[in-house]
Parts: sequence; C-alpha cells; structure tokens
Amino acid sequence: MKLSVIIVNYNVKHFLEQCLNSVHQATQHVDAEVWVVDNNSVDQSVEMVREKFPEVLLIANKDNPGFSVANNQAIKKSKGEYVLLLNPDTIVEELTFKKVVDFMDAHSDAGGLGVKMVDGNGNFLPESKRGLPTPAVAFYKIFGLAAIFPKSKTFGKYHLGYLDKEETNEIEVLSGAFMLMRKKTLDEVGLLDETFFMYGEDIDLSYRITLGGYKNYYFPETRIIHYKGESTKKASVSYVFTFYQAMIIFAKKHFSLRYASLFTLLINFAIYMRAGASIAKRILNRIFFPVLDAGILYFGFYMIKQYWEQTWLIPTGSYYPPLYLHYIVPIYISILLGGVLLTGGYDKPYQVPKLVKGLFFGIITILVMYALIPDNYRYSRAIIIAGTFWGFISLSGYRFALQLAGVSAFNNEEARKNRIAVLGSIEESNRVAGLISNMKQTSFIGLVGLDEQDRKQENVIGLAAQLQDIIRVYSIGEVIFCAKDLSAQHIIDQMIQLQDQGVDYKIAPQESMAIIGSNSINAHSDLFMIEVDSVSKPQNKRNKRLMDIALSILFLLTLPIIIWMVKDKLGFIKNIFCVLFSRKTWVAYYLGSIDQEVKLPNLKKGVLNPGNAFTKEDLSDDTLSRLNLLYSRDYKITTDLEIIWKGFSFLGN
Repeated sequence: MKLSVIIVNYNVKHFLEQCLNSVHQATQHVDAEVWVVDNNSVDQSVEMVREKFPEVLLIANKDNPGFSVANNQAIKKSKGEYVLLLNPDTIVEELTFKKVVDFMDAHSDAGGLGVKMVDGNGNFLPESKRGLPTPAVAFYKIFGLAAIFPKSKTFGKYHLGYLDKEETNEIEVLSGAFMLMRKKTLDEVGLLDETFFMYGEDIDLSYRITLGGYKNYYFPETRIIHYKGESTKKASVSYVFTFYQAMIIFAKKHFSLRYASLFTLLINFAIYMRAGASIAKRILNRIFFPVLDAGILYFGFYMIKQYWEQTWLIPTGSYYPPLYLHYIVPIYISILLGGVLLTGGYDKPYQVPKLVKGLFFGIITILVMYALIPDNYRYSRAIIIAGTFWGFISLSGYRFALQLAGVSAFNNEEARKNRIAVLGSIEESNRVAGLISNMKQTSFIGLVGLDEQDRKQENVIGLAAQLQDIIRVYSIGEVIFCAKDLSAQHIIDQMIQLQDQGVDYKIAPQESMAIIGSNSINAHSDLFMIEVDSVSKPQNKRNKRLMDIALSILFLLTLPIIIWMVKDKLGFIKNIFCVLFSRKTWVAYYLGSIDQEVKLPNLKKGVLNPGNAFTKEDLSDDTLSRLNLLYSRDYKITTDLEIIWKGFSFLGN
C-alpha cells in the first residue's frame, strides 16, 4: 500500500462528500486506502459515508476527542508507506496523489510535504508555506510587520513570503489541511501530540520532523482548493483564543523557559489586542453611519432653527429655548433614524430607497406624535418638515457619492449576483439550473457548454473557452461549476484565470442538492441550498425579534384572558419568558425533519413550527421538511402571525 489518506470530519457532511469525490478520482492513479474518522457529527455524515462511499474505512467516534486523537486513531491502523492528513473542506486535483508520492519517492530526505492551496475563489493561501513561529517571528506577525514587509527575509518568515509560491522549496511548517508524511518518519518522531485539541498540532509535528533529521517541502506542482474554516469561525474571538493557546503549548514544549515565557507574554498580549480590536471594529461598523447621519441631521436642524429664529421669531421678541436643541431635536433625529433602521437602511449594502422609506416612516411618526403632545412642546412643524427634507437630500447625496466612488458598503451587487452562469454538460447544467430557478429569484441563468454541439442547445450562451467574454458581456456575477463534468484541475485553472473578474465561484457536486462556495479568503465557507436564507436576512431577523418581544409583552398583559385558550397553561407562561429573554422564538422549524439535505439558516428553538398552520391535517416528515424550506425561503412577519393564530392553543408546547 503506497498511500493512506486520513480525513477527520466534524459536522461538514456536504464538504466531506465533495472531498471524497475528489479523493476517489485521485486514488485512481496510486495504490491507496482512505480513512474517515468522524468525531460524533450530528449532520448524518456517518450515514452519508456508509451509503455513498462503502469502500472508505470509517471510524465513527461516539464523542469528539479532538483533531489529534482522531488522526492518530487512523494513523495507527493505516498500511500506507505515506500518510496524508487531509481536511474535509478541500478538493484535490486528479493527479495530486501521484505527483506528491512521486516527489517523496525521489527525495529520501523528505519527511513531510505540503502543496499549493487556493481558496474557493482561486486566491493563493499564504499558509501553504510557513516558518516556525519563534518569539521573534510571532512578534513581527502580531505587530503587523509581517504584513507590511511580506517578502522580507526578516519580517516575512511566518508565511515565508520571500519564497516564490511557484517554486518547490524547503519549509519549516506544513499546513494541517494537507500534510503528507512518510510513515517511517512518523514511526521515528511520533504521532500527533494529543495535548493539542485543535490547532498547533501541525506546527508541533512539522518541527519534530525536522528535529528528526528530515526535511519538509513546499510542492506547488499540484494544487488543492481549501475552503478554510467551515468547521471553525476563524474571525471569532474564540478562534483567536484557541489558536494562540495552542501556540503557548508549543512554546512551552520546545523553547527554553526564558523563550517560552517571552512567547507566552506576547501571545497573551495578542489575544487581548485581537479581541479588543475585533469588538471595537464590530461596534464601529455598526454605529459609524448612524452617528454620521445623526450629526448631519443635527447640523441641518440647527441651521434651519437659526434661520427660522432670526427671520421670524426674534423680530417678534421670541426664540426657541435650549430645551429644543438639547432634547427635542435629538428625539426627532432618533425617531427618523429609527425608521431608517427598521426599514433596513443600515443593512449592507446601504441603499438609498430604504433610507428614503425609513425617513418617510419617521416623519409620519413624528407628526402623529406631534398632535398628541402638550401645546408647550409643540414647536414649528415647518422646521420638522424642513429638517427631514434636509435629511432626504444630504443623506441620499453622500450615499450616492460613496456609491459612485466605488465604496463596497454602498454598492448593491445583488442584481449582478442574480445573473448566473452554469458550466458543465447540458444534462447536468439543466439539473443545476432547475435547482436554482426553483429556489432563488434570478434575473438570468445561462448555460455554458463544453463543446460545439452544446452551442445549439436552448439557453446556451457560449462555451467554456469563452467564459471570460461571457462574464463580461452578460454581466455574470456567479459561476457554478458542475463537478460531474469538470475536473478539479480545470475548475482551479478557471478560478485562477478569472480572479480579476469580481465573480463568485461555486461548485455543484454530482447528485447533490448542495452548492458549495467560498466568497473570500476572510469569510468562512458557505454551504447552502440556493437562497433558502430569507429568514436570516438582517431586516427579517430584526423584525422577527421585535415581533417576539411585542407578542410576549402582549401575552403577559392579556394573560388572565388568553391563558384559557391554551392547552398547556404552565408551559405557555414558561414560553412567554423564554421568548422574551431570547431563549426561544415563537415560530421556527419542525425539528423532526431538520436533518434534511438542505442546510437551513440557524434559528432558536421554536414554540410552534410551520406545520402548526395545518392543525387538522396529519403531515408527513417529507411535507414538514418542505414547509421548513418554504418558511426559510419566503419568510415574512405575516407568516409567523398566521401560524401563531392558527396554532394558538399549542403555545404551551
């Protein structure tokens, strides 16, 4: 046996399926065995492997012992001359295994090998080649010197930026996403250190390989797609903490006491710095434009008040008291911007129509309140109207200016993203196009054929060789590759060639309803059934939460009357407080069918589900699954209200 491929999986069934499809193709060129170690996934990963890949050697753990333990389980049972640790969120080229095994055979000094990795848009991943994170290297990275001078031999050691990414080179650290090692080397230096639960174990083992007298190589003559981070959210504070704690374990194990203490100090500083920066950035992103809008509106109200006062009031011996500017105007502005918030005016991308709609909603609210407040607080309605008009002009104006300047937060790419090209055979492209058209409102779906015969088919807009021109002429925003018809090498070639087109790329695996993609190197991969996420859109999430709160308060106020309409009265009271404190929501999915093929956006546990709208019917799990899908895809507040009305007696469930 030449090669043992080991994949540790945790709740990424669809990524694992696509990975195993590519591994199956690659093992046609080398004598290999494939191991999958599942760490107690709940997404039917084990069942999928048993059903679709019966030849795979499967270890199904009953708990999650961690990445290192799981890999070691399979390594100990493996029979290959070489062992490859492979992430489930990867796709390998058809000749990847043959090329890397041939290289190792030709280089007896090689203990480990990594390959060129690209993300889901074809962008090179710098962690394909890394240096040892000594205290100095860690310092340069933490304080940004590595980013400022990436090609420096002094400051750029973390990602070895001074080495050509297209050339084979000796490196210090391999990436755990693709880590090929000689079994003989592992027998000598030991397996993965099980002290590391996740992260750091690849650095530790890479270092021990070099200490054992072997070399690690970066080998760019084959490539893999690494979607990066479906299993973990790498931008989160918890990821930063876990990753850097792993670095501390590494330092204490391999560095002197003095170096380890210095390294630990740096790492702890980095944790708090990154966490603080992450929180500050999140807050700033949320409040910057509302605060800017408030300032612009206040300036307008102030200038209008000054003009109005000097032109009409002062000559008559009157003026506005300080109360007006200090309290009344801020209240006006809060109501106006509250309207903008509720209509989605602060959801990215920022859109002028939503702003206008929100300001209109706000001024109507102010004028209604104006008629109800005491006379001594009723200041000029003309100023209210003029101030709001100033808001329409000024806030819309700077949004248009930023949109013309190309600021991404103000550019609405939805129209372009709804123009999709599907690349593959006519039969498979039509299957994928059918999925898209059934579950996503698109302005255009064009098929891209593979040969001249395809050009004559309906809806074919060109051939694969013309893809760059097709994207430009038809203003395509998303290209979906049919994995059934296209090799991984061809897909990666296309992604890299079209990097500057500003297009999203996704892959439709054979016989699957899932479509897999990665929008950027900084975003964790997204796996979805096209557009089932209406319920997770910011405006809908906000409105759903407001409805939950409003209904909970209403139910509390009317409890002595309505409690007699509910079957489980104690459960109803408990549910009111659970929803009020965000532990539940009044309506969510039917959980009995939540393990469906389609991955739906996350919702809190619901008191009711879409099936409660049909209380007199006995619905099958398949029907309830479809109702879940429709609920997620076509979500509206009125849908929740209808379900609650029809299933009111079950609010104590």
